[in-house]
Amino acid sequence: MNFWESKKLSEMSTKEWESLCDGCAKCCLNKLEDEDTEEIFFTRVVCDLIDLESCQCTKYQERTTLVPECINLTQHDFSEYTWLPDTCAYKLLSDGKTLPSWHPLITGSRESVFNVGASIRSFAIKESQVDDLEDHIIEWG
Repeated sequence: MNFWESKKLSEMSTKEWESLCDGCAKCCLNKLEDEDTEEIFFTRVVCDLIDLESCQCTKYQERTTLVPECINLTQHDFSEYTWLPDTCAYKLLSDGKTLPSWHPLITGSRESVFNVGASIRSFAIKESQVDDLEDHIIEWG
């Protein structure tokens, strides 16, 4: 049995926890929240620290210092992370669901997330190139 099938998120080692990230970088997209409804809207605008080809943070260890609003996902109650995309392994496992068939832990390849179009690689733009986030709201298909 795989560790993600036998352990709770809170029981995982740091290495196991980090390996759950599929590398899609959707969590690094800028989001807007409707103040009245609390609905979250994703934009195609991503943090300037993201490498758009690899979808990896170029300053991962320093990210929360360099970008104070960057969220450091930790191993606790995920109910507050309602904004995570539906494909996020942390959200899926927290909700008692399984990893998607294209997840790198299933396929053994980091490229699988790109091959199925589950990453931001094909549509994201850097926040330094944008004036108004509202012009870049996206809907997941």
